[in-house]
Amino acid sequence: MTDEFPSKPQDLPQPAAPQSVPHPILRAGRLVLRPLESADAPRVQEICRDRGIAATTRNVPHPYPEGAALLWIESHPELWSSGKAAVFGICLDEDQGASLVGAIGLEINPLDHHAEIGYWLSRECWGQGICTEAVEVIVRFGFEQLGLQRIHAICMASNPASGRVLEKNGLIKEGRLRNHIRKWGVFHDVDVYGILRRDSDLVAHRDG
Repeated sequence: MTDEFPSKPQDLPQPAAPQSVPHPILRAGRLVLRPLESADAPRVQEICRDRGIAATTRNVPHPYPEGAALLWIESHPELWSSGKAAVFGICLDEDQGASLVGAIGLEINPLDHHAEIGYWLSRECWGQGICTEAVEVIVRFGFEQLGLQRIHAICMASNPASGRVLEKNGLIKEGRLRNHIRKWGVFHDVDVYGILRRDSDLVAHRDG
């Protein structure tokens, strides 16, 4: 059997080839989203030791192993250069200098022109709208600079705050996957949110 997908429209934007450009730094309002560096490892290690962060994310273990932050950060250049992911540190642009408070990224599927958002934030910054602002920046980056057609995210059904962050940025709740992930021996339902390029254009027009 051969693939019989319709031919791709000529005006369909192509996902950017990250390997052809340096990893960008994104600025918006009080936030700076920048590539993480090895010098950030102690701060990442400190934040990710918090059980509360691990409890609401798929990939952050608890206890957080010593040295895990540096290994994670060192994997980012290859992920960017291969077009597999774009990972940014979330920094507050303060007068004293940018303070690292979290991370956000896109796991990219270049074949299907889509990506999944993932993020975490230091506990002391919860409830301040920082994640909402960071998601807005990363969604715009994905559509405008990477040429994506769809961006999605999943969050634990037991973490409605994360769902509200996504909804504020135009992502639509598309459904619930029951017992979809296993965390610390317990199966959890997850909610799926998504936004298409055309949806983001409508949101930008409405908000403008």
